[in-house]
Amino acid sequence: MTQPSAGLPDDADLPLLIQALADGELDAATALAVERRIAQEPALAARHARILAVKAAVARLPRPEPSTAFQARIVALAEPAVPVAPQASPPARRSFDWRALAASIVVTAVLASGTTALLLQRDASDGFAEAIASSHRRSLLAASPIDIASSDRHTVKPWLDAKVGLSPPAVDLAQFGYTLVGGRVDVIADRVVPSLVYRHREHLITLVAAPQEQGSATGAAPVSAGGFSLVHWTDGAFSYWVISDMARPEIDDFVARFREAAANG
Repeated sequence: MTQPSAGLPDDADLPLLIQALADGELDAATALAVERRIAQEPALAARHARILAVKAAVARLPRPEPSTAFQARIVALAEPAVPVAPQASPPARRSFDWRALAASIVVTAVLASGTTALLLQRDASDGFAEAIASSHRRSLLAASPIDIASSDRHTVKPWLDAKVGLSPPAVDLAQFGYTLVGGRVDVIADRVVPSLVYRHREHLITLVAAPQEQGSATGAAPVSAGGFSLVHWTDGAFSYWVISDMARPEIDDFVARFREAAANG
């Protein structure tokens, strides 16, 4: 088991610390210690990614304008009638923010019901993209961004096959300026997935390939998450995500060349 990072409480407190990290409630030193621990343990990284996905799903809840009748009902619930002594002056009406109470009721109901699962399903792509961005950032901070270092696709793909059971084509794009440097196994939103890593000048490119079951092919679409640029597409066998800090035209060029090479075998 990985030893706790210096300055962190016992493992029993980590779930609360990870929740507090997602809510932005930790001081800088504790936040850094928790982030380092998350980078060390895939299970903690998956937990953090799930929390972020739930927060993103709730944030996307539609917020229709409540009717006047509904507002009145909420105010009535929050301010029950209180008997007043004869000739006593009526109590001052306190300020009440019905919108805050209504929002609280909606969020509580969503989190306490099966609606959360539907929201997460609807926003699965957004949550997965955020988790990929977090994983890519951790790889850049790690001692090495790869688990298997090799520019030989006949070495990288069999290694990933052995670890995950299925991996994407590790195509050779060196002639176009994209050099395969290796691969690694990532845990993205509780899924173990293979990743290829390429280098283009000073930039690293991570290509995550999540296996699909009965998937369909879709075209490449740009996505943004965690300050990085991503491109997502599917080919029926894998759901591909390419992420890097390169400029968008360079990412699009890499994606086009990878897809062409993969299609040609």
